[in-house]
Amino acid sequence: MIDLYSWPTPNGHKVHIMLEECSLPYRVHAVDIGAGDQFSPQFLAISPNNKIPAIVDSEGPDGSPISLFESGAILVYLAAKTGLLLPQTHRDRHVALQWLMFQMGHIGPMLGQAHHFRQYAPERIEYAIDRYTREAGRLYGVMDRRLGEAEYFAGDYSIADIAIYPWTRSHQNQGVDLAQYANVQRWQRVISARPAVQRGLEVLKDRRRAALDERSREVLFGATQTARH
Repeated sequence: MIDLYSWPTPNGHKVHIMLEECSLPYRVHAVDIGAGDQFSPQFLAISPNNKIPAIVDSEGPDGSPISLFESGAILVYLAAKTGLLLPQTHRDRHVALQWLMFQMGHIGPMLGQAHHFRQYAPERIEYAIDRYTREAGRLYGVMDRRLGEAEYFAGDYSIADIAIYPWTRSHQNQGVDLAQYANVQRWQRVISARPAVQRGLEVLKDRRRAALDERSREVLFGATQTARH
């Protein structure tokens, strides 16, 4: 059994979707990041970077429990555990892994910054908005070119698609008009139609807040977030 510690964010959804795609049994433990649950000693013992998602697999590779944090590492682990959604040949596996790293190194950080400065920053900083909005457009262009060459990022559907897809659902908040990226738009429709993806997006959906209150903003973006825990 896998214990999943998560919240309905793009990084959380990556692992929710993967667990559904692999049909693995799991229990969900909500980590309310707006309330500060991520700073509890119990969660920090699993995820020392105080970020969701994290998992504890009671049946690890050697038969003993293993805990993992970092969504990309969890995707690779679950793919190895099940033999699913990561190509078996060395060449194709590395293609999938490079696009997974692309998500972790660029899509998540840069689109997250675009979203933050456009939606959450307490003051409007034009330089930051322009910088990250333009970078978001550039990254969608990179994705669009790749998806003009292949149906999915690694050729076949894989953990690379699972990692990238949740971040593209908020394209409007990133200042991106998806109609300008026809290949990404086509790919997103195909991914959205997958039953496992739909089930994964439902995980903890009822816990998501429509808007952040001042306490949640401070926890997520203020001194609490950067304090040493």
